[in-house]
Amino acid sequence: MLHRLLADATVLVHFGFVLFVVLGGLAVLRWPRLAAVHVPAAVWGFAVEAFGWLCPLTTLENRWRRLAGQAGYDGGFVEQYLIPVLYPAGLTREIQWLLAAVVLVVNATVYGVLWRRRASGG
Repeated sequence: MLHRLLADATVLVHFGFVLFVVLGGLAVLRWPRLAAVHVPAAVWGFAVEAFGWLCPLTTLENRWRRLAGQAGYDGGFVEQYLIPVLYPAGLTREIQWLLAAVVLVVNATVYGVLWRRRASGG
């Protein structure tokens, strides 16, 4: 029972991390010092996806699941939990590019605003 709870807690932490990677730039507008944590997290999230690495949180969750007598899963967290939600059947490559562009534009805008604030002394 404990291992299953640990696996489920790992999923929640992992999901929170993914949200922070994608939307954390918005929090940086309010708390600029958070950029010191968000930028490395965003770089890590990008690298994991771009290079097809397996996130250590996925490995940890799978370990807890196996210790709980449950089957782990192949692939990564994104394939297991997020793709079925974010990429339902019928999603085209063009829509995927649009979603990627939205993430890029949101974060570039946030950091552009932050940079302008600092440059103007505000």
